[in-house]
Amino acid sequence: MSKATRVLIIEDDELTLEAMKRSVEVFGFETYVAGDGLKGLRLANDIKPSFILLDWMMPEMDGMEVLTRLKDNKKTRNLPVFMLTARGTIADLDEAFKIGADDYITKPSDLTLLGKTVYDKWEKFTN
Repeated sequence: MSKATRVLIIEDDELTLEAMKRSVEVFGFETYVAGDGLKGLRLANDIKPSFILLDWMMPEMDGMEVLTRLKDNKKTRNLPVFMLTARGTIADLDEAFKIGADDYITKPSDLTLLGKTVYDKWEKFTN
């Protein structure tokens, strides 16, 4: 994979964010991180990532609000967004897909597995 494949991870929990970053970098992604939705929106505009990993449950601005704002902005509306969630009901996922999520990843209890899941999803998405 080219180092030009940039992923923006938006996750509010610092320990989870760091573990996710390390797990994804093992697979060659160039990572950028944001600890909240507002910072994530700014970074998405500034760095033009290849795709975004977006945590669903965050304080102040949850992932659904961030997703809505990304899809309402002409600069970011076409960026692929994979929702990161511990939620997995059909109703929750339907809501995210209606707004414009491209896929979702259920957060594993072992975050070291996340990098492989992200890599597999990205490969499938781009092929």
